[in-house]
Amino acid sequence: MVDGTIRIKVERTGENTRAGLVVALMKAAPVHDTRIENYAQKIGNQAVLPTLFLGGAVWAATGSAARGISLITLDFGTGIRVSVPTAILSALTYAARQGVFIRSGRAIEMLARVDTIVFDKTGTLTQGHAEVVEICTLNRKYSDADILAIAATAEQGLTHPVAEAIVRHASENGIDLRECEDWDYLVGFGISARIDQQPVYVGSGRLMEKQTIDLSKLHRTHPEITTGGSSVVYVSTDREAIGAILYRDPPRLESKLVIDDLHREGINPFMLSGDVQPVAEAIAAELGIPPQNVYAEAFPERKVEVVKSIHDSGKTIAFVGDGINDSAALAHADVSISFASATDMARETADIVLMDDNIASLIMAIRIAKQTMDVVWQNTAIVAVPNLGAMILGVIFVLDPVLAVAINNGSAILAELNGLRPLLGPDNVPDFVKDPTILQKASVEISNTSADSAEAARSASNSSNSSNGSNGSNGTHSSKAISSNGSDRDSGEPVTFEDLRVS
Repeated sequence: MVDGTIRIKVERTGENTRAGLVVALMKAAPVHDTRIENYAQKIGNQAVLPTLFLGGAVWAATGSAARGISLITLDFGTGIRVSVPTAILSALTYAARQGVFIRSGRAIEMLARVDTIVFDKTGTLTQGHAEVVEICTLNRKYSDADILAIAATAEQGLTHPVAEAIVRHASENGIDLRECEDWDYLVGFGISARIDQQPVYVGSGRLMEKQTIDLSKLHRTHPEITTGGSSVVYVSTDREAIGAILYRDPPRLESKLVIDDLHREGINPFMLSGDVQPVAEAIAAELGIPPQNVYAEAFPERKVEVVKSIHDSGKTIAFVGDGINDSAALAHADVSISFASATDMARETADIVLMDDNIASLIMAIRIAKQTMDVVWQNTAIVAVPNLGAMILGVIFVLDPVLAVAINNGSAILAELNGLRPLLGPDNVPDFVKDPTILQKASVEISNTSADSAEAARSASNSSNSSNGSNGSNGTHSSKAISSNGSDRDSGEPVTFEDLRVS
């Protein structure tokens, strides 16, 4: 503004806002030490007094100070104290080279223990590139273009995949946006705005329920809204529903393979979604997630409740999400995972960031964590077994102090060298994780198959339209998404790639 007066109406401030609630939930999350558990200190502290007592007893019984000093020289903690940080730093280095940023040793330790992973749906298990597939109207007063223009005007400026899809669809079809006099983003609900001097609401069914908007007539007129497999964004005035936009956000190509691998590793996957239950369950079934592990219509608070509930049942949880709605749940999980392209709040909250935005990297992160903790325990054995064996022999026979030093230092050096193994990477990594070109080739095959199916569907639709005629005269209308080339959008049957699975 160059000249004039700006008046800002503040309805809620601080923790009373939805964003403030998310921040408050994050602050309530437990604070964890970022360091890996100090195994050397734990084992070393427990062994100090017994070692001193044993050395003193042997000295007193035999009268040989050399035999007593030999036993005291056999220290458990030194070798472990040196080798454990080496293993952790090696793992962090290898992970970074693979596009997995791990913030701390504790994240490695907890990820190796994880037996349950909770996924957010949109943008995590799905591509995050939603497409409008159908526009439903309720009366002749509002056309498809009107519904799309109102929704796009309200959603413009948001970075959510659904908002971007609606705005992009309007732009592709030359729909001019309206004048927006007022705007409010309700986290987890949708948009409240004033467009063309009329209050409008664009968002989920929960938003309509909150505003006491009756959706029954819209659902009766367009049963596909509740029975179909598409997600829905409702559009209403302050008095009545005027239409809906159906969209689909297809699963990532690698999501099914990732879920299958988690099952083989004994890790139980859960899915949280803001969609209604039928849509969420349809996506989950496609990915192989059991219906009892699906939570639909999940607010930020609800996501935190689910994470806490699963954790309280004795599970070690990882949460994977990328949105501001996921930030609180990320903070409450034992280990949190996000993407480089996630919102700032989600990315900064996460213990692990997948830098290439490929959820298949989650499998790599889990393999790295498990290999690293295996190395940590191997190093513990490499140090403890020789020193303990030498200690027993030193009680029974004469053990030269020089030999005791050699055993102690030799085991420490061997453990240190073993601690470098994570630099070589884990074994048994699935092919689709090691070689991204496999997924790229599969993506091309899916695109070609879907294009063929869509062409066949359009031909069948044109034939059906010519025989059935136009819509009825009741003023309602349901159309496929407007396409810039004049054709309807449709999708083919899902294609599976069994050859990508790794036993």
